Order: sequence, then C-alpha cells, then structure tokens
Amino acid sequence: MKQPAVDEQALLREEARYCSHGDTVHYLEPPKLFTGCAGSFLYDANDTPYLDLQMWYSAVNFGYGNERLNNALKRQIDTLPQVASQYLHREKVELAAILCRAMKKIWDEDGRVHFNVGGSQSIEDSLKLVRNASKGKSLMLAFEGGYHGRTLGASAITSSYRYRRRYGHFGDRGLFIPFPYCFRCPYKKRRDDCELYCLSQFERLFETEYYGLWDPKAPGGGEAEYAAFYIECIQGTGGYVIPPKDYYPRFKRILEERNILLVDDEIQMGFYRTGKLWGLSNFGIKPDVVVFGKAMTNGLNPLAGIWAREALINPQVFPCGSTHSTFASNPLGTAVALETMQMLAEGDYEQSVNQQGAYFLSGLRELQSRYPIIGDVDGLGLALRAEICAADGFTPDKAMLDRIVDEGIKGDIEVDGKTYGLVLDVGGYYKNVITFAPSLHITREEIDLAMRLLDELLRRVTR
Repeated sequence: MKQPAVDEQALLREEARYCSHGDTVHYLEPPKLFTGCAGSFLYDANDTPYLDLQMWYSAVNFGYGNERLNNALKRQIDTLPQVASQYLHREKVELAAILCRAMKKIWDEDGRVHFNVGGSQSIEDSLKLVRNASKGKSLMLAFEGGYHGRTLGASAITSSYRYRRRYGHFGDRGLFIPFPYCFRCPYKKRRDDCELYCLSQFERLFETEYYGLWDPKAPGGGEAEYAAFYIECIQGTGGYVIPPKDYYPRFKRILEERNILLVDDEIQMGFYRTGKLWGLSNFGIKPDVVVFGKAMTNGLNPLAGIWAREALINPQVFPCGSTHSTFASNPLGTAVALETMQMLAEGDYEQSVNQQGAYFLSGLRELQSRYPIIGDVDGLGLALRAEICAADGFTPDKAMLDRIVDEGIKGDIEVDGKTYGLVLDVGGYYKNVITFAPSLHITREEIDLAMRLLDELLRRVTR
C-alpha cells in the first residue's frame, strides 16, 4: 500500500495559504493528510493503517476501493463518460426504474426519481417540490438536532444557528420540534412510563389557532400553516439518536390528519446503513418524499436525488425545468449507482448488516461496562453511537471526546506488534458522541480490532 513520497509540511503550508477553510473542518492542528485507502482502512504517508469507523460520513458504505464499483466507473469512462442532462442515457433511466420499483415494493407507492449532485442540492429540490405541492407554503417543520445541509434553503431547516449566523435568512426558518432523544429527554421524562409525552406536546400545537400552526376555521376542517415535516429517522450529525419503535406511527398520524407532508432525509441512513435499504422502513410508516445520496455511489462520484409520490412529482404538477443542474444525472454517477443497486439485490445485506451491527454493539456495551465515561450506547444495524460523559455517566464531556479523537489520529496504537490509527467521527447536540458508521463489509476481525483500539484510547484518556 506504500504511496509515493509526499512533502507533508510543504502541502500543509500551501493548504493554509491557498485553500478556503470554508469547505473543510479543521478540528486537528495540523490537519491530517492521508495518501491511500483500501477496505476499512485509510493510510498515511508512512503507510500506517487507520481503521476508519465513520467511512466518509457513511458515504463509503461498501468499503474503500470496492473493486466491483470501481470497475463500473472505469467501464463508464470508456463508453459514455459525459452527456448533457437534457439528453437521456441508459444508466439514468435504469437506475430511476430500479429505485422506483424498490419504493413500490417497500411502501406500495408509485412515484418518480429526480437526480442532483449532492444531498444539500437534493434537499433544495425537495423544498421546491413540497412548496409547489402545498400551493406555495414556505414554512417547514423539522426536528431539534436535525441536519439537512448547509446551502441556504437546507440550513433553514437544520436546527443549528451556527450554519446561518453569518449569512442571514433566505426564505423562512423552520420550526424545530424536540426529537425523541430518550437518553436526554428535554421534558425530563423516563422512557418506560412517559407514554411518548413529546408526541403529546407536538400534537397540542394543533389544538387551537392560538398556538400558531393551525387554522381550525379553514375550509375542509382546518389547515396547517406548514407544508412539510423534514425528518432524519435516525439523527445523523445530531448523534445517531434512535427513537423508540412506537414513535413514528403516531407521529405520522398527526401529520396525515393535518395534511402535512413527510420528507424522509435518508442521506446518511440510506442504502442499508440501518439494515434496511431505507432507515424509515424500520419504523412502519411511509413517507411522501425521500431524499437520498452519499452511499449510492460509494463516494466515487457526486450523485443524489429525491423520490416522491406520483401525485407530487408527475410532469403535470412538476414540469420540465422545475429544477436543474448541469451534472444532475451524470453518466459516471448513475453507472456506479446502478451497479450499487444490482450488488445490493444480489446479497443479503439486511441479515449481514444486522448481524455485524449486533456484534459491534455488544463490543461497545462491554466497553461501557468497564468505562463509566461511556454514558449511553445504542445502535440499529451498523449505525451506532457511544456518548462520552463525565464520571456521573450523564453530563456531556466534549473535551474528553476530543482527547479520544486526537489520540486515535496520532497513529501510534500498538496491537499485536503492529501500529494503527483510528478514525472517529464526532456528533451529538453537545459534540460528545462518537457516531460509528463502519463499512457494511467490515469483518468480525476488524470489529475486534476496533474494540481493542477503542479500549486503548479509553485507557489512555482515563488513566
């Protein structure tokens, strides 16, 4: 895996001088530079392997350098690498058909797919779609802790003011509703006897016109001021927070009774991260719109998209030119995504992801039993979390998590005579959560290695 020699110091000096810091996150000083990748590992200039447990924010679900998906990209480069999106190519049409048939099988709904180049861009497309469907309503509901992107429209429905502070507002800011974050319940309730109090508080907002969301005197029995509710069924940047199983059915009923559309953001959880093609499939309800991206091309080419019910997206209501991007359905991205869907159809990812996820979660729980600073662990499929806390097991401890991440990236952990690094991702409302999104092809041996590396990092920071 040895890479050609690089002058790291010279590169870092040029990065500091010439690269915008606006598109990167400089958590480390100096920033870490990698030179190679394979499977579950990244490699630095010294050829040190770093076990990656976040896989480019769940964009590389199927491992770095996946030969089958790489070859699909290479084949397309040699046949039809480029064509304007006003024309058709086979890969786009076949990919859309496969996605729509999958939606039909899962949710028994006919619909259509609209492509774009990234998650934020597809969120923007979905905002156009739902505003059009609701006859121009511009207000949206979303969850506290939700993340939907950093373009102007997407940041308006992302609950962090930090992403809006310097830029003002373009359109209307979302109304943020508490997420069912049972470990840190905003209402200080206990899950075993709360009877989903958070849902009762949400539904209360529609009881009277004076709560500001609802006009009970509007024609048809009442009308909401809000067009859609944007959800991540499992919160991503918010810390891989997993709601109770019985939350979403009642939540969906509240929306349906008020004619509020449900937009399901699957950008992080789609393509079997949770053990199902779509994360929302775990919770027994169906959406009106699905936004997807990231892992569809295994990170090899920018491609994302939306699926919507036929009534919302057919050509009569959402006609040509409603939204457009030069690279929206590019042949390279659609070719890889088509191969991804074919690969998923051939394997039993539901079984393998759930089995590996259960094994990974058992390892985290064993670590939790020995380290009181791990306040909470949870997981669904291979979307897992470990919340780092003070000695009381509850008070968020961001500084401790930062130490753990910094130790992992040093690349000096010895296991069985070999030196490793560990790549971890930081999430959570208090930035104290390790969000684990390992390769869906991770092996039992690699999970065992992950636990040994985590054990060493925890030992270092708590001794």
